[in-house]
Amino acid sequence: MNLHLGRIKLGVSEPIPLPRMVPVRQTFESRRISPDEIDGIVADQFERDEINAKIKPGMRIAVGVGSRGIENIARIVRATVHELKRRGADPFIVPAMGSHGGATAEGQTKILAEYGVTEEFVGAPVRSSMETVHLGEVLDGVEVHFDKTAYEEADGILVVCRVKPHTDFKARIESGIMKMLGIGLGKHKGASYLHKFGMDRFGELLPAVGKFIMERTPILGGVAITEDAYHSTAAIEVVPREQLPGREEELLVEAKRLMPRFWLDEIDVLIVDRIGKNISGSGMDPNVIGRSGTNRSFGDGPAVSRILVRGLTPETKGSAVGIGLAEFTTKRVVEQIDFAPMYTNVITAMEVSGGKLPIILENDEEAVSVAIYTTGKKNYADAKVVRIKHTLAMEEILMSENLLPLVEAHPMMEAIGEPQEWRFDEDGYLPDEP
Repeated sequence: MNLHLGRIKLGVSEPIPLPRMVPVRQTFESRRISPDEIDGIVADQFERDEINAKIKPGMRIAVGVGSRGIENIARIVRATVHELKRRGADPFIVPAMGSHGGATAEGQTKILAEYGVTEEFVGAPVRSSMETVHLGEVLDGVEVHFDKTAYEEADGILVVCRVKPHTDFKARIESGIMKMLGIGLGKHKGASYLHKFGMDRFGELLPAVGKFIMERTPILGGVAITEDAYHSTAAIEVVPREQLPGREEELLVEAKRLMPRFWLDEIDVLIVDRIGKNISGSGMDPNVIGRSGTNRSFGDGPAVSRILVRGLTPETKGSAVGIGLAEFTTKRVVEQIDFAPMYTNVITAMEVSGGKLPIILENDEEAVSVAIYTTGKKNYADAKVVRIKHTLAMEEILMSENLLPLVEAHPMMEAIGEPQEWRFDEDGYLPDEP
């Protein structure tokens, strides 16, 4: 894309003064499980009577995998496969990721490989197909579609997933086992169909569809993973089908308590260095930034007046889903966007606002200045400015010098360096790391 931008003319005679920024450490509760502990934890979970009794020698068990950005996902899948094999079962992997990977079997196999989930590593073959079966209808006409390979070839089905707050709606069940059953294993057909009902109905749809699937397929349960604010594995629990959805609701409460956040109530300008599908399904987590595509006051996040996105992660491969949550970006970012996968994703999800483009500025220096200018502050020095790497890296961030009194008064924040001036290169861009 060739963008031709002129310089923006602001209604001021002098350049916008940019506040000095202070490195700040935010502290959160840590529950980190080390990679070396994973095999033992998973083994202990499978020893539980309600789990162990379900696995019989000779059973063909489909293991659904597909959630993005999960720490240690390949090791957890490998440990799960090992425990199934140890009990005489014959496991195989099926992608459970709805329409991801370009909604193709090959694309989904490739994504799993990028997660480290390959036959060579986890010890089970990957059986990828986009074919589904129609199981029936719930809630007066809502169709339920399900992975054909898992349905026709497995004696048991187990999903491995993360339980976490969803990025577009709030309910007792959000992202987790029930969503993996209906959306992930619904493949492109089921995922796109259910999204047509809109996110505001997901709190009702996901439990109903999940329950319907459990009644008509040999679902054994799910390996539920929760993470802490440092994006570390905090807990691994095998939840049998008999405890769903109740146990998932309890795990979601804990996941919400552990998630990263700002220890601030209000931010005038939030600068996000990178967004990407590996960071959040929405590019940047609405639970952190306090806004979603449909709600400017989302979850427990702060009130943010202006957001500037200045980069994409390499892992997102040009899919800038979520950029529409920002007011500003730069020419360099837009030139990196691969619009086909981005539009496929937002259209499938029926949340098209995440694919809209913000105001495009020439470079970072111009974008930061315009963002501060448009806050409407009579005194620009009063603007509360925060800069983060991305919404999974919330421990060490930058805050404008005027926020120091709040930092010093908060038990979970501390300044870890001296105030620093902005450093733009000759093209007007910031270095990649704050």
